[in-house]
Formats: sequence, structure tokens, C-alpha cells
Amino acid sequence: MAVKMQRVLVVDDEAHVRILLTEILKMEGFFCYQAANGKEALAFMDEAPADLVLMDIRMPVMSGMDAFRIMRDKWPEVPVIMTTAFAGVDTAVEAMKLGAYNYISKPFNNAEIILTVKRGLEIQSLTREVETLRKVVRTRYSINNIIGKSAGMQEVFKSIGRVAPTNTTVLIQGESGTGKELVAKAIHYNSIRSQGPMVNLNCAAIPEGLLESELFGHEKGSFTGAVNRQKGKFELAAGGTIFLDEISEMSPNLQAKLLRVLQDREFQRVGGMQPILADVRVIAASNKDLSESIREGRFREDLYYRLNVVQISIPPLRERREDIPLLVDHFISRCNEETGKQVQQVSEDAFSQLSGYAWPGNVRELENAVERAVVMGQGGVIMSEDLPVSLQGLNAGAAIPALDIKGGSLKEMMEGVEADILKNALDETGWNRVKTAEKLKMSRKALIYKIEKYGLTPS
Repeated sequence: MAVKMQRVLVVDDEAHVRILLTEILKMEGFFCYQAANGKEALAFMDEAPADLVLMDIRMPVMSGMDAFRIMRDKWPEVPVIMTTAFAGVDTAVEAMKLGAYNYISKPFNNAEIILTVKRGLEIQSLTREVETLRKVVRTRYSINNIIGKSAGMQEVFKSIGRVAPTNTTVLIQGESGTGKELVAKAIHYNSIRSQGPMVNLNCAAIPEGLLESELFGHEKGSFTGAVNRQKGKFELAAGGTIFLDEISEMSPNLQAKLLRVLQDREFQRVGGMQPILADVRVIAASNKDLSESIREGRFREDLYYRLNVVQISIPPLRERREDIPLLVDHFISRCNEETGKQVQQVSEDAFSQLSGYAWPGNVRELENAVERAVVMGQGGVIMSEDLPVSLQGLNAGAAIPALDIKGGSLKEMMEGVEADILKNALDETGWNRVKTAEKLKMSRKALIYKIEKYGLTPS
């Protein structure tokens, strides 16, 4: 396939200058066309916009500055390089302040012209690529890509639509795998901060001793191993959004520091003295009921109220089973596109199993199950044997051990069931605590606490 030549519009009232610039650029493989003044240049741009404009500032009929102002508004993605005699340098600098890419002084240096044009086109290419990626991301994380027709999900959609255009702090609550991060991204990419970064931080995934540095950054020499200054997530998210996942796992000490950031809208790096503006929107998420964590003394009530300006609660999949067919269709279509498969439907038995399973891992577990079935299936129909073993022959209650009521309070009986589930999961993974925590969708710290609480030991 032929490579498209990049088009450069050369604008100058002196014919010999236009010819010289055109010959220089043609030798570098560019396609050039010429205009004698700003008015002609605008006519050419209307007919076939250039990839870059090389334009003199002082010309009759319409000056380069007047033409540039119009180009900036009509074709903001096209870089404009102004050319000028020494006396016009101040005007050229003014043009750069207004958005021109660069300027070149006369008489020309051929190497400088070539380098400046190439760099301008590289930046234009990167700008277009970034904008294309942004459009893809905005599409992927639009509200339309959060699937559900159930009443619970309709409330989620309404909340996203109302809160997204604001700067309000949001708390998202829901079990692991329900799509909290997807909701956070939908809020960000439909907000006034969508052109800024979205920075994610899982508070449960980073050791307590490093989490403060991850959040706020550190100065060189502030602790052992701090060999350089490092920006934290709050600083990297400037102008955008920071998403603090599993906020319930944050230590009391860091909760107090986060509270100060939310109150004062500024922070300091570890070891630093200079306050830094916290120009970020905060979205937090938890798979635990934070009000219960407050009662247990593990979460600050004042921080909870700072985070919980607007709360969005995502229902677990078992409470919105009417959404399962829509989700299955969505995941099949996406997997077909990514893998080149052509799965068209689900067999009756397989669909019965998908609809009846308890889905303790929620939408994430369903997505993984469908992806596996699409990849492992042989034809255009997902069969029962294509599903994960955990689903085959199971109904909604099969994944939950039977409750043997031996008396005692409800709390004691529930703790007994929890201990049995933990013991079985630990035995299945050979007491690998990391794998068990991942299997049960809980933090390793919480798992260790439960093992000690119930006095669990290997079989």
C-alpha cells in the first residue's frame, strides 16, 4: 500500500522564496503547494487542508497573522510555522503565544527548515494519535458500555449521569467484580476533567509503609532507598481524577492524611516542606460496607463523610439475574472481535447453568467464564462442556456449603459457615494464602486475620 505523502502549504508573497522552500521540502519527500498571501492560503485550506503550513507574517491582501488566527480556529490540529525577517521576530513570538508551532527567521537555514517541519509534523501525528486513543477510551468507558436493564443498574446509570459533569467526590460501594472501576472510569471520561489523566491506586495492593509515598510522592533522601525525587499519584493526577480502590484497607494514619488533603486541597511529598495544590477529583471505592468499618473502629467517620458526598452502590450479579443474558451477549461479541471467533449463541443447558450459578465473583467471573467458553468452544454455539468446571452441573446454591444448624446465635452460626468456607478454600490451594485470597476475592491481610480469628490449621 502506498504511503500518503505529507502535504505542506508554503505561503509567501515573494515567488522566489516560495520556490526555494518548495524545492528544499520536496527533496525530503514532502508534497508542497503554494499561496501568495493569507487569503489564497485560506482558500487552499478550505479545498484540501494541509498537514502543516509554512507562512510568512508580512504579506499584502491578508497578512500571515490574520490568516493564522483564522486557521487556528478552523484547523486547530494543523501546526503553523511562521517565517519572518529579523524585524518581525516580536510578531512571530506573539503568534507562538497564540498557538503557532514555531517560527523561522530569514535568511533561511535549510537544515533548520527541514528539522522544524519534521518535528512539527511528528507532533501533529502524535496529537492526532492521542485524540484517537482518547475517543476510543471515551467510547469504551461510556455509560452505554455498562450493561444492565435491572432496576438496580438503572439507579447506577442515573447516578453516573448526574454526578459525572460535576467535581463532586464519589464513593462507589459493591462486591469484588461488580464493576466499580468501570463506573469510576465512566464518571471520569464523561466529566469536565476527561482531557486530564485518570490515575488508579489499589490501596490493598501496596504495603502500608510505601502507600504514603505512592499517594503523595517523596523527596530525595527522605527515607532509605529514596535516591530521587518522585511524584505521587495525587501529583500525577493533576487536572484529572484519582481513583482510590479498596479504600477500606488504608491505615488510620494515612486516613488522617487523606482527610487533610480533601479538606485543604493540598499535600506535601514525604520529606518535603512545600505544599502542592491537589487539583484532582477523588473517586473512592470499597468492597466492604464502610459504615460497618466505622462501627468496628477501622475507618474514620469524618473521612467517610468527606468521601461519601455521593454514593453509588452497585448490586451483585445474583441480585440482578435479568442482566445475565445482556452481559453474556456483550462478552461474546467482544470476544468474537478480539479472537476472530464466530460464536452466535448459547445452548439451552449452558444458558441454564449461566443463569442459575451464584456468581460469587460477580460480573468479572461471568466475563472470564464467557471468554473461556468462546476460546475453548469448537463451533458457533457455547455448549455446557465449554464452561468452567465450577459451573457444570451446579445451580445457584451448589457453590455454597450446606448449613448444619447446631444452635447458638445467628452471628455464631454465620461465623461457623465462614470458617468452613475459608478452610475448604485453603485446603484446595494447599494453604497458599495469596491464591486463596484471590480465589475468595479478599485481601491477603483480611485472610490472615480470619485464619487467626478462627484458629484454622491445615488438614
